[in-house]
Amino acid sequence: MLIRHAHRSERTAELTTWFPHDLVIGGEARAGADGHRFDVVNPATGQRIASVASASVSDGLAAVRAAECALPGWSAVAPRAKAEILRKAFELMCERAEDLAQLIVLENGKSLIDARGEVAYAAEFFRWYSEEAVRLIGSVQTSPSGQNRIVVSHHPIGVSVLVTPWNFPAAMATRKIGPALAAGCTVILKPASDTPLTALAIAEILRQAGVPAGVVNVIPSRSSGAVVSAMLDDPAVRKLSFTGSTEVGRTLLENASRTVVNCSMELGGNAPFLVFGDADLDSAVDGAMIAKMRNGGEACTAANRFYVHASVAEEFGRRLAERMRALRVGDGLGERVELGPLINEGARLKVDSLVAAARDAGASVLTGGESHSGVGFFYPPTVLVDVAPSSPILDEEIFGPVAPIVTFDTDDEAVELANRTEYGLVSYVYTSDLSRGLSVSERLETGMVGLNRGVVSDPAAPFGGFKQSGLGREGGHEGMLEFTESQYIAVNW
Repeated sequence: MLIRHAHRSERTAELTTWFPHDLVIGGEARAGADGHRFDVVNPATGQRIASVASASVSDGLAAVRAAECALPGWSAVAPRAKAEILRKAFELMCERAEDLAQLIVLENGKSLIDARGEVAYAAEFFRWYSEEAVRLIGSVQTSPSGQNRIVVSHHPIGVSVLVTPWNFPAAMATRKIGPALAAGCTVILKPASDTPLTALAIAEILRQAGVPAGVVNVIPSRSSGAVVSAMLDDPAVRKLSFTGSTEVGRTLLENASRTVVNCSMELGGNAPFLVFGDADLDSAVDGAMIAKMRNGGEACTAANRFYVHASVAEEFGRRLAERMRALRVGDGLGERVELGPLINEGARLKVDSLVAAARDAGASVLTGGESHSGVGFFYPPTVLVDVAPSSPILDEEIFGPVAPIVTFDTDDEAVELANRTEYGLVSYVYTSDLSRGLSVSERLETGMVGLNRGVVSDPAAPFGGFKQSGLGREGGHEGMLEFTESQYIAVNW
């Protein structure tokens, strides 16, 4: 069912005019040096909703200078004072939660249900790191020889470049800004050009919360590669935190190597969802709907490959298709809508081509499988069965509402199929046998495992992957340590 809504121009104006649409550098909103701007488009309607300044290389370097100038003052702010500012930012986000959620729907397309969940999750990073800001704890010990003390302390790593994707425009920003500010760093946020408005809104909230000028700078840009590369070449920049594709991550790591910039990389995923023969199928289908359909499948943590024991595969597929078929698709601002459009036409074409290739290789469609026509970048919830283990749809992120199902017969086969990828971000395992679940989980080559759970993300937990899914961790205490350097002092007393 595709639900369409009329464009709400008055509400759009309300949602997009309480924050600047220019670059935020040194606490000021300014046009780009070359005057270039770009349009932000609603994926559900194809209509322009705002025009945003586009940063040039000189703007990026100006943002680095602003962050560099603000660094000594911010790093010297008492931990409790930093904590109070972050706590205030959390409270302001909660106060504006509905406005932020609707803004995300406008520029990203996700359903309002998903957007509300994202805002709550995003705000929680400010609350979590307001509590962590006062816990940057070092250590003192006696050296093994007994001749001196070993004193270890943690210092802000310095000016940090944060590059965020379009799929979670609020949460990916706060997940990086929160720990960076708690550690005493200043930042330049380069949001995805598909979804810059949420980042600019968060910058305004941080300003209202009391973040000093220059501590948080935001530079949307249509020249992302050149701007980020120039910033990484600036000796003042000491940290890069990137969330995005593995392909772009490799390029950024190469760029960062020129000045040996410390890098945290949250890259691609290809999450397997394993359902064993003893699994509670009601729970497994509920978990599959969360793991697959959170954010419409446009998430690095989305279940990408479903491996189901042959004894329950037909029943699992039938139940999943039934649930997927019942989802209400349409403009995300509708209260009844459960699935919005994909981010752009390129995304829709990619999903369509992957499904077509799977069908050509012998897969059968239980539901969906045909792209919607008309306005908006919609793709129907789709379940595929009889998918060949060598099908291309199993080799890359689908980033859409498509669930391909492959059967297996033994635990060893399930683990082998799950690990048959260069990625290693997250896995999902469903079984009623806790011993089996933990044993299989330990054999999976992923940084996170959802055992009888369809979601793993939590601000208090270390988020990150193995293999080519990234470097470092976000969230938890580890997330703050990513923005620090450890200093060791050998001393006698």
